[in-house]
Amino acid sequence: MAALDTITHAAERQAVNLMLNGLVKHLGKTDSRTATYVRIANLAERFIGNEETTAAFERVRSAVQDPENRWMKVINRIVDETDPNITRTILLNLGFEAFLNGTKTIRANREKYGCNIPWLILFDPTDACNMHCAGCWSGTYGHKSSLSFEDMDKIITQGKELGVYLYMLTGGEPLVCKKDILRLAEKHHDTEIAIYTNSTLIDEEFCREVVRLGNLTFMLSIEGTAQTNDARRGEGHYDAVIRAMELFRKYGILFGTSICYTRQNIETVTSEEFIRFIADQGARFGFFFHYMPVGNNAVPALMPTVEQRRRMIDRIRYLRSDACDIGFFPMDFQNDGEFVGGCIAGGRNYFHINAHGDAEPCVFIHYSDSNIHDNSILEMLQSPLFMAYHEGQPFNRNHLRPCPMLENPELLRKIVKATGAHGTNAESEESVEHLTAKCDNYAAEWAPVAAEVWASQTHKQPPYENYTKEKREHPELAAFEHIPE
Repeated sequence: MAALDTITHAAERQAVNLMLNGLVKHLGKTDSRTATYVRIANLAERFIGNEETTAAFERVRSAVQDPENRWMKVINRIVDETDPNITRTILLNLGFEAFLNGTKTIRANREKYGCNIPWLILFDPTDACNMHCAGCWSGTYGHKSSLSFEDMDKIITQGKELGVYLYMLTGGEPLVCKKDILRLAEKHHDTEIAIYTNSTLIDEEFCREVVRLGNLTFMLSIEGTAQTNDARRGEGHYDAVIRAMELFRKYGILFGTSICYTRQNIETVTSEEFIRFIADQGARFGFFFHYMPVGNNAVPALMPTVEQRRRMIDRIRYLRSDACDIGFFPMDFQNDGEFVGGCIAGGRNYFHINAHGDAEPCVFIHYSDSNIHDNSILEMLQSPLFMAYHEGQPFNRNHLRPCPMLENPELLRKIVKATGAHGTNAESEESVEHLTAKCDNYAAEWAPVAAEVWASQTHKQPPYENYTKEKREHPELAAFEHIPE
């Protein structure tokens, strides 16, 4: 049966690939794009459509046929700017493999194995980094650990068996392992690999390889102006990012930004002037990350104030609204919880493997009870630590308080104690009591504000949330009751 499924999948991929070759040619012709977009929407509905998604697909078809739709203008701009091989490969790998084929496989495996199966896996090729940004744990690790090519190959090979076709690389600086990453992208040509990078190791030779392969995208770290950026990241970093953006524009490589907002830079990195600037440089999307006080060298004073976070919610929603004309789509990892059903860690939608091979529920949660050198991906997802996440999610029904560390620190203390997970911070191990103590006051101050904001908004329950059956049927149950003492 497995062999037959493999043959069927290969045949489907080839058929979709042939269709996409034709579609991409038509995407280059402005007058035929609308029909092409409708065909793509119809293809998606054929694979994953059901009664619950009919209305959603109708809205998509309506949007792609509206020449004034803001986001269609952004998509058209991406098509115009991106190399055709990259466009086709993204549609095939992120569209067909991850979104269509992968989603069906993942949902089936969640039922089969009774645990979280992620939509993406984040892993660190290396701890090594050529920078030492203030408040970052990675820059202090040195060159202590790296995943071998065989380790990374194992992660992706086993991930694909579970239905995972999207991978993100962080670190450290992933491009310290540039040759292994290119080799990995070539071997696993059916996956989409997104790289968080400080930009300093990007050159013309590398860009030519990226275009040839087609399945690599990038999130560039930048934090405002040259002054605000280099104040935390070091002199000369801002210029390196601008140079990388120039190269990516030259070669038609799709990229976005990765921005950590802190108490010191939050106004700058969310200003209309800055967002318009990075859009003009070619960035079409961006992830905003709330500063987390992780590690013994963390700087809690960099955490945004409660009022800054309240304004951040309004700011991101404005930037995504029709009132804003900037061709850039921002996503806020901490404040967009309602769109993904709360905390996505622990394999619910993603998890993290560090450079030592430890499986961590989240890139910000440095505790583990399994390792890629000793366990399969499935065994990691079925470990006590990950099952505590599976049973506990959502950790809060107010999705403006999604995290078991930042907004619900008492939960992370309970999880780590109950599962016997060990610290994985490579610089100096941090106890869960030390970590969560830095969040207690913040959580207490944010809770009433989050309740006020949440109550003022209108919320729609997603048709698919990936909670346990008990949580789906009894949403009033608290996360505390599902985490053993």
